[in-house]
Amino acid sequence: MSRVGKMPIALPKGAEATITAALITVKGPLGSLSQSLSGLVKVVNNDGTLKFEAANDSREANAMSGTLRALVNNMVNGVTKGFEKKLSLVGVGYKAQAQGDKLNLSLGFSHPVVHQMPQGVTCATPTQTEIQIKGIDRQQVGQVAAEVRAYRPPEPYKGKGVRYSDERVVLKETKKK
Repeated sequence: MSRVGKMPIALPKGAEATITAALITVKGPLGSLSQSLSGLVKVVNNDGTLKFEAANDSREANAMSGTLRALVNNMVNGVTKGFEKKLSLVGVGYKAQAQGDKLNLSLGFSHPVVHQMPQGVTCATPTQTEIQIKGIDRQQVGQVAAEVRAYRPPEPYKGKGVRYSDERVVLKETKKK
């Protein structure tokens, strides 16, 4: 069986899980998230501990138990603590400004780039070259960060562009005569 699927999830204080035939919903202080259940996995709630078991001995059921356990664990962490991605802008004149649910970016184009934040995701700009993207859904936060980075990914010669704050860009050497 999947080693990830064997580990139970302890629900922290303030979080509660509701399991129906086709859906699991986790509610916490930051909000509520739900995930559809697969028929290959049995989910049991024992006094605030969620256990995942494969319904049969197939490889698919085994893999799905680990996958579903990881997704539900991310849901529990999201509704209790939340997720955050930090981006940094490297380049002369590159700046970002958060205005409500929009992120205005100046990335060296002839026009400003405006990124609309989806429902449930917020952004903040502590400085003009830093962006913080926060939300309760890990997949959504990561997707928004990837979309913002895709406007101007770091180029390999000078390193200019939008990068994750923990990303290392290996610079190439320029062509010699």
